[in-house]
Parts: sequence; C-alpha cells; structure tokens
Amino acid sequence: MCGIVAYIGRKPSLPILLEGLKRLEYRGYDSAGVAVLNGGLQVCKSVGRVRVLEEKLDALENCPATIGIAHTRWATHGGVTDANAHPHRDDLKAGHGIALIHNGIIENYASIKKYLLEKGHSFTSETDTEVLAHLVGELYRGDLERAVQSALREVTGAYAIAVICEEEPDTLVVARKGSPLMVGVGNGEYVVASDSSAIVAHTTQAFTLPDFTVAKLTRDSFRTSTIDDIEITAEVRELEFELAEIELGPYEHYMLKEIFEQPRSLRVSMQGRLDDRGGGVVLGGIAEHARALANAKRIVMVGQGTALHACMVGKYLMEDLAKIAAEHDFASEFRYRNPIVDFGTAVVAVSQSGETADTLAALQEAKQRGALALGIVNVVGSSIARETDAGIYLRVGPEIGVASTKAFTGQVLVLAMLSLYVGRRRYLSQEYVVNLMSEMRAIPDKVQRILETTEAIKTATAKYVERENWLFLGRGVNYPVALEGALKLKEISYIHAEGMPAAEMKHGPIALIDKGMPVVFVATKNSQYEKVLGNIAEVRSRGGHVIAVATEGDEYIQSVAEDVFYVPDVPEQLQPLVTVIPLQLLAYHAAVLRGKDVDKPRNLAKSVTVE
Repeated sequence: MCGIVAYIGRKPSLPILLEGLKRLEYRGYDSAGVAVLNGGLQVCKSVGRVRVLEEKLDALENCPATIGIAHTRWATHGGVTDANAHPHRDDLKAGHGIALIHNGIIENYASIKKYLLEKGHSFTSETDTEVLAHLVGELYRGDLERAVQSALREVTGAYAIAVICEEEPDTLVVARKGSPLMVGVGNGEYVVASDSSAIVAHTTQAFTLPDFTVAKLTRDSFRTSTIDDIEITAEVRELEFELAEIELGPYEHYMLKEIFEQPRSLRVSMQGRLDDRGGGVVLGGIAEHARALANAKRIVMVGQGTALHACMVGKYLMEDLAKIAAEHDFASEFRYRNPIVDFGTAVVAVSQSGETADTLAALQEAKQRGALALGIVNVVGSSIARETDAGIYLRVGPEIGVASTKAFTGQVLVLAMLSLYVGRRRYLSQEYVVNLMSEMRAIPDKVQRILETTEAIKTATAKYVERENWLFLGRGVNYPVALEGALKLKEISYIHAEGMPAAEMKHGPIALIDKGMPVVFVATKNSQYEKVLGNIAEVRSRGGHVIAVATEGDEYIQSVAEDVFYVPDVPEQLQPLVTVIPLQLLAYHAAVLRGKDVDKPRNLAKSVTVE
C-alpha cells in the first residue's frame, strides 16, 4: 500500500518528510516523491527507494520550506515511471501551483479525465491521481479547502489525499475515504500520515479522519468538515505505542525482531483477559453481545492471507470449544458471492491493520444483511474497528515486517480466547476453561524455548535453501499452520511452496514429489499423529526430504525425518501457537541465506487497501 506524509509547522519540512517516508517503507512501494512550498512549488520524484529520492534532493538539503507533502507509490494506474510517481500537479500551463498525493483508486477517473480534456487540460502521466489534481485545480477559486471538497463530491472510489497550493502557502488540506489517514497534533505543527509510525516521533496526540472528511490545517489551527462543508469535531487521542517499539534495535530485520517479540506480545494480549477466579475469559469489547454470540447459529470468520489462516484455526477452535457451526472465508470472495447471512449469523473480520479493503467490504456487506459484525484487529481506531458492532484488539504492538508473524499468533490467541468465551456460555465447564487458560499462560515461555533453537533451524534450512519447490503438510488444527508456513517462505524467499492437508497429497500433488524435494510436516503428538506418520512414509518412499515439526520427547520422528524442529507439548487446540514459530524462523533464514530483502519483499505491501 502507498504511503503518505505531510507537514505544516515551523521546522524545515524536508527532513521530517523524508524521515516519515523511511518509516513507511515497510508498506511496500516502487517510487517516491516530495513537494514543498519554498517561494514557489518545488516537486522532486523518482523510481526506486527513498534513498534514490534523497540523492536527487541534495540540492535542497538546506531548504527552509516549512510545508510539504511526500509519498511512496505502489503502481496501480500506469507503470513504474518518474512521471507516474507522486506528487502530481494541476495543469502546468494554466494551473494554480497545486500538488497532490493520493492513496487509493479513483474509479471514475476516465470520465473526469474526458471532461478535463474537453476543458483544455494536458496530462503528463497515466495515473488516476493526476486527474484528481487537475480537477482540484479546475475547481479552485482562491480557497483550497473548498476546491478539494468540490472535487471529492465528484469522485467515486477510495482516497486519502494531501494537497498544497502555491497561492495558499500557509494551508495544508487533507481528506479521506476508504484509505487510512491520521493527523498528528503538535505544538504549532501538524504531521499527517497514512500510518502512525510516521507521526509518533513528533507527537503522541493524533486524530483519525473518518470517511468523507476534509481537514484544513494551518500552523496554529485546524478545521474538520465533511465534503459537503458540514463542520465536525475531531477526536484527538493518545497514540497507542511509543517510538522505541518501531525502532529496529539490535536486530538485523524487523521480521526477526517481531518473531522474537512473540513471548511478550502474547503475554500482553492475554493480560487482564484470563480470570481464574471467575472461571472464564474477560473480553470487555464484546461484553454487550455475549448473549447474541452464545445463541449464534453460525459464525463466519473472514480475512485475507495470514489473517485467513488464523480464521481457519478459529473455525476448528469455535467448533471444538463452543460447538457452534463455524466457517472461514476469503473476504474477497464473501462480498461478491451473494453469501447466505441468516438470523443468528455472526461475522468476524480479522485483519492486522484493520484497513484491508476486501475484509472491510465483506464486513460492511455482512452488516447490511443483518449479521452481528465483530472485528479482531491490531490497530486502534482503524476502519474495521470503527465499522464493527464490537471487537477485540490484538494488543501485540506495531508490526512493521511485511511478512506477518506476531499478528498471526495474536490472532490465533484471540480466536482461542473468543472460542473459550463463547464455549463457557454454552457447554464448557469452569474447570475445563480454567485448565485451558492455565495452558495459555504457559505458551509465551514455551515460545521462548523454541526461539532459542533458531541457529539449529538456520543450519537445517541451509541444506535445502537452493531447492525451488517445497510442500508444507499438516492435519486438523495444524493444516492452517502448514499454509502459513508455505506463505511465509513464498513471501520473503521467493521459493515456490504449497501448503495443504497432509491427506490431500495423495489426491494429485504426490506426483510432484521427486528425489530431494523438501517436504515440511507439522507432525506433533495429537489425535492425527499416526495418520501424519503414514503420510511421511509416502513422501520418503518417493525420495522426498522430510523436515518435521514435532513434539519434544518424540524420538521416533527422528528415524523418519532428516531434520526435526521440536516444540513443547501443548493441548491440541493451542498447538498452532507453537508449531508456527519454527516455520517463521525457517522462512526468515531461507530468505537471508538467499540474499533477499526480508523486510521489503518484491511486489508486496503490508496492508492491501485497494482491490
């Protein structure tokens, strides 16, 4: 997803803008640009990393401009070129010196562009964003705020924008619909960004713009209104994390840092939510809907990517612990499939960022059809968090790595707590719940023990890292873990990997197994352990190399696997919280050994906020 940073204040804006872009690099991008007002409008942009843009900006090193906008682009309309990079300007010949940056997609840009061409406008890029910049310029009558409001009334699609104008050098206008944008409120300054990580170094006070909202910022004040110019009050709040949480510290990559943060993030997620005295789970965010959940006939969990894998685990847990019919679904398919949402259906949207476009749209569709809409997200105040009837925050802290790790274990843990919460209100005894909560509390220490085996995992990974095709297999609650392991390997090492139920291998994919092919089995002691051993034998007989994630104390597995990654024994329902850890480390070490950019994998963005 693209990144936005904008600043107005009394400090030189360029260093703040560039620092903000660097903090947003993890979101994924292919080009970057900046525009400042320094006597006139100055624009600089380039294909490549922010450091390439910095080199082009050397001439502006001591630029005194105190207002500016900056952007990292992920190409949608138009190829990866300097011309298509943001910021975009209004008409160069007859314009007003307007520069605009944009996240999202303007769906009706073609019809607007036709109108503007008839008006005599000349375009220099292939983007939908330049069309919006020209439209603001066309409607400008000496008031930038009104011009932006007027333009956005004509727009269909999603947007988060920041706009400056030569003719109003003391005004920054920002607006939002469907793409995240927040305003940091400082002392005589404002820092605007699509992510709080670009704000927290400057202020801990911020407000999130609701959909269809415009904010006019000067150095001493701000005004928020709808695109129809109805004034509204912004809710300024304290940011949920500190700068130290997004610093890399002693780690080589954010992904490794976040893998190693999981003992702490799991503890924080459980904190105050496990009540032994009361014999149950405490989830204040959904308390008023406890009865509706306990009486639900069906629960549908929707997500994309890693979040979908957590939903798949959630299905097992909800059916096992709460005895409620549960489903998982691709959010992108749910919204277009004419889904059946009948009386007693609850839909749970799962997303780290809370901004995933398909998941948000699926949630909105479910609400429109009368479902109880719940959310499980990490980012406070995000779009999904605001859209739900109620929800649960992960509380795992900011996740910078594109390949999600601690958010996955946080999602699985929250879904386990939710399943216990509902199950206690239906069939589970207090004793059972208290015992499983005790097992939950022990998980962080057990994860820490697995992390201490990272060098052994690295050594084993090095044997197979040049192989270009891998299989990941699991059964039951560990089948989604196999999918997640394959996804992690694909995301950051670019190795082709498939995850599937172990039994499904015999129904076609077994034809792929040849001599030396790495096949990763999640083979822990559980109700399907013997079945998994049978699948391992089938792989070995065809020359595949078996890498097993197994339960501590299982000596037999060493006789049938080339490499074994041991995890502590935990109840079957909680096994994904430990079995995924070696697979995260395997993927990380594979990417490093292959020389890949772990935190900035090609073609990927941290949060997918457009379709």
